[in-house]
Amino acid sequence: MAPGHRITIEQGTEHVRVVHDGELLAESRQPLLLHETGLPVRYYLPPEDVRTELLTPSETHTHCPFKGDASYWSVPDAPDLVWAYPEPKAEVAAIKGHFCFPDPEVVRD
Repeated sequence: MAPGHRITIEQGTEHVRVVHDGELLAESRQPLLLHETGLPVRYYLPPEDVRTELLTPSETHTHCPFKGDASYWSVPDAPDLVWAYPEPKAEVAAIKGHFCFPDPEVVRD
C-alpha cells in the first residue's frame, strides 16, 4: 500500500438490496464492507446473492494498484453497472468473486 492509503474489509450484517429499473439484481445479508482511504464504503456481495443471469459480461477492465484488475458486467441501459475482482491482490483476497454495485440500498430492518 502507498503511504497513507489504507483498505480494510469487514464482514457486514446489513441487509443490502440492488434494484435497477424495478428489477431486483441482488439481495444480501452477508456483504463484505470495503473501506478505502478517500472513497465511500463499498459493499461486495457474494455471488450466490446476485442474480448473475441478469448480468452481461462487459469488455471493460480496469486496474487498481491496491486491489488488482476488475472485470465489469452490464444490464440493459446501464453499462458497466457492477464490477468484481476475479483475482484480487493478496491484501484484499476476501473480495475475490464478490460483486460490487455503486449505490446499493441498505435496508434498515
